[in-house]
Amino acid sequence: MAEKLKVTLVKSTIGSIPKHKKTVEALGLKKLHKTVELPDNECVRGMVNHVRHLVKVEEI
Repeated sequence: MAEKLKVTLVKSTIGSIPKHKKTVEALGLKKLHKTVELPDNECVRGMVNHVRHLVKVEEI
């Protein structure tokens, strides 16, 4: 596994269910096309998996 994940919000959360909106916010993403670097662990991977249709993920 990589040490970090680069997560980018590529689709708007407007119209998403509230649980997905809160997950995206918890990942630290607020605006479209913004990127955050997060540690690569099971918790973060699970959150990304729930909103995989809204984000793009790259291993660093």
